Amino acid sequence: MPYFYFDYSYLVLIPAMIFALVAQAMVSSAFNKYNNVRTGCSMTGADAARLILDRNGLHHVKIEQIAGNLTDHFDPRTNVIRLSGAVYGSTGIAAVGVAAHEAGHAVQYAEGYGPMKLRSAIIPVTNIGSKLALPIFIIGLLFSYEIAMFGIILFSLTAVFQAVTLPVEFNASRRAMEALDSSARLTSDELRGARKVLSAAALTYVAALASALSQILRLLIIANRRRD
Repeated sequence: MPYFYFDYSYLVLIPAMIFALVAQAMVSSAFNKYNNVRTGCSMTGADAARLILDRNGLHHVKIEQIAGNLTDHFDPRTNVIRLSGAVYGSTGIAAVGVAAHEAGHAVQYAEGYGPMKLRSAIIPVTNIGSKLALPIFIIGLLFSYEIAMFGIILFSLTAVFQAVTLPVEFNASRRAMEALDSSARLTSDELRGARKVLSAAALTYVAALASALSQILRLLIIANRRRD
């Protein structure tokens, strides 16, 4: 009779995995729904980003179109907001919300927003930690509990990064909605739709943190099981 072994530590990952799938589905659903609803003023994603940038004196920040789906981001190294094709020239409510969110990041950077500065500062350490964490953890399982714990500490930097990311993303969305509201270009229904898209997107960052925490818990379970 064959012997089958199931690692029950995987069970701690299931809730976070489900949460992540649901969050991603909500983002796709909200974006597709509200990007088919056009703004009455024919504002495009690029227009929305430019409006917010100019109102904050960021005339030097450029806006470019890039390939991909929902690949929108602000690059502080070059002071460029890059918007995907589905956002850049689209007059959909979702596109306006996403573009405004990225402009919110540009404003954060210009103002020296604390959480964004912290996130930028820990990126190099986080990248190194994420690459070394699992190899060190595996070595620790073979030779030393202390080494395994060091690997877990390195992996925990990922959770720290995700935790710092939350206020950065929430604040950018808040700035975006306040700017769109004060512009008086969108109706209350259009603003509500943009807010729903950004709220759904925010869940993906919460899901990323939940996934990192559940992985840390699983590594702790494995390390302590091997120690026993």
